[in-house]
Amino acid sequence: MINFADLYCVLTAVVPLYVTMFLAYASVKCNIFTPQQCGGINRFVAIFAVPLLSFEFISRIDPYKMNLKFIAADGVSKVLTLIVLFLWTNLSKKGNLDWAITMFSLSTLPNTLVMGIPLLKSMYGDDKETIMVQAVVLQCIIWYTLLLFLFEYREAKNLLLVSYEKDSNDCNLDNSSMEVQERVERSCNDDDIVNVILSTPSNPHMLQSLNRVAPAIASAVEDNVRELHLFIWRCRCCTSPGVCEQSVEICSRENEKAESVEESNTNQSMGSPEMLKKILTMVCFKLVKNPNTYASILGLSWALVSCRWGIKKPQILENSVTILSNAGLGMAMFSLGLFMASQPKLIACGNRLAAYGMVARFVAGPAVMAVASIAVGLRGTILQVSIVQASLPQGIVPFVFAREYNLHPDVLSTAVIFGMIISLPITMLYYILLGL
Repeated sequence: MINFADLYCVLTAVVPLYVTMFLAYASVKCNIFTPQQCGGINRFVAIFAVPLLSFEFISRIDPYKMNLKFIAADGVSKVLTLIVLFLWTNLSKKGNLDWAITMFSLSTLPNTLVMGIPLLKSMYGDDKETIMVQAVVLQCIIWYTLLLFLFEYREAKNLLLVSYEKDSNDCNLDNSSMEVQERVERSCNDDDIVNVILSTPSNPHMLQSLNRVAPAIASAVEDNVRELHLFIWRCRCCTSPGVCEQSVEICSRENEKAESVEESNTNQSMGSPEMLKKILTMVCFKLVKNPNTYASILGLSWALVSCRWGIKKPQILENSVTILSNAGLGMAMFSLGLFMASQPKLIACGNRLAAYGMVARFVAGPAVMAVASIAVGLRGTILQVSIVQASLPQGIVPFVFAREYNLHPDVLSTAVIFGMIISLPITMLYYILLGL
């Protein structure tokens, strides 16, 4: 049972983080840091502090003495969450990749490092501390890397989609303008017929070409918001430059049909194997350049080698890593305080999204973890530990990534701030109920 000394141990780990966060909040309100400087601090945390912190934890574990059932339960719970979010994204009209990534962060990535280790150590004894360390290591090696992959996949997909749409629009614009001018400048020896499709008739380049073809109807086209088909022909009776007004017919088609065809073509192109291969190539290229990838690989490699042959890190390397890794959590909370101060209100995402985030963190996460743990055969105290650690508050590192990639950082910041405030009574409630 938790006594006052255990509670004080938890508070000594949590309170300094809030002191750091409020110092950052006050520094922005007092105009000590500019928005550009705040962005630089978050960049430092994402590129240096978090990777070195991950390397420090990963390199100290013993990979040959991991609790395989706990690892399996943790993996199954996250895979189940991914499957549900994938189905929601592809089968529901309201589903989208952005919210799937955010919901994955909220429901599966708790703050095990800061809150989990001291809290569960006081609840279940010193021997369960190794379970929490394993959970932290799994987050750093597998799940943070997967989260980065999802972020980079989203970035690459959006970039190619914008580029595809821009190229398509530019191609339609250039082809239509060139076709009109080419037909108009021909000699009038033969009858020429042009079928030009103007998807945006208000475009100045299109209107300029149309003025050269039929000045009399240009003003009418400017007011038309629908897609236009211009069937233009030049007869032998026309001897002056340009085309006579009777030689132009305008047929219109409703916007809805044109937009549906264009959207269908775009979706088919984005879902093609060639486009998917291009997206994955861009993602892999970005991950190769990301320091978090190297931190996980190097940390695990060193742990395997050092535990197998008893090799210790040189002291100069140890000190070089710890001098920055020790600042990792503090700088992450400092970045959180900077972001909170830049928002117009304390609950940046609004009450509704904040409530959804709390439900995903403290209800959905533990429920999925309970199902996965029972499915893989966890029983007794280790089952209780797995469920309680899933009910811990939101992790700080996912917020750092969300702000770096500008994907719902307001939701993650609210989950971190208020999650750490209400997590202690909620965790105690899970502890009491599971102990009955």
